[in-house]
Amino acid sequence: MLSKIVRTVANQLVLFILIFGLYVIAHGHLTPGGGFQGGAVVVSGVVMLLVAFSSQDLKKSVRERVLSIMESTGALIFAILGFAGLGTVFFYNFLVGSPIFGRIPPTGPNSGDFWTGGFIPLMNFAVGLKVIAGLSAVVLAIALFARGEEMEE
Repeated sequence: MLSKIVRTVANQLVLFILIFGLYVIAHGHLTPGGGFQGGAVVVSGVVMLLVAFSSQDLKKSVRERVLSIMESTGALIFAILGFAGLGTVFFYNFLVGSPIFGRIPPTGPNSGDFWTGGFIPLMNFAVGLKVIAGLSAVVLAIALFARGEEMEE
């Protein structure tokens, strides 16, 4: 465990890292990024907490079941969205132009309106959940393995 200053700064920075990761996930259909990239940003905050505190402290606050449920939920949302538009085509973007996700985007230069993505932002959130859970579990497992401990069931 590092000094109190490092732990305090890590506690304050993790919120900003989480917000930026969620921003990258949410705007992945408009800018470079998406579910995987945003998920990796969020996990970098987990790694920062792992370095500032000990793997034992992080193990107490994050259970393996929670990560498993998050990963399964992301996969389930992604699969449901994939099959939802199956009446026409697999992964048919049935929400674009609907009241839920706004108008059909104009041709030519786009102003970057968030509500023109159809269900692509929802898919980014599903992938983001899966990546956050999976990479967090891997990082935590490696840290615990280095200490000679095991994750609980």
